[in-house]
Amino acid sequence: MLALVMMSMRYEVLKYNRIRDLRIDKDYSQTLVAEHLNIAQNTLSQYELGERNIPNEVLVHLALFFDTSVDYLLGLTDSPTPYPRKRTK
Repeated sequence: MLALVMMSMRYEVLKYNRIRDLRIDKDYSQTLVAEHLNIAQNTLSQYELGERNIPNEVLVHLALFFDTSVDYLLGLTDSPTPYPRKRTK
């Protein structure tokens, strides 16, 4: 029975509108952001359009790049203000 439940679960790709909105608000091109992330421009485009899920590591880099939180990028909060960051030694 569990196998049937697992097979019926749908894999859903998220659409990351906020990443696109932040990029446009700052007047950044996809190429510029992609170069900063060390990914191809078309990969960033696929992330923004929801054609591909973003790996956690890339989400963290995007949050740092745009000075916001991963929760904001994922739509879990409406506040773009980042949480206090850990201090690195």
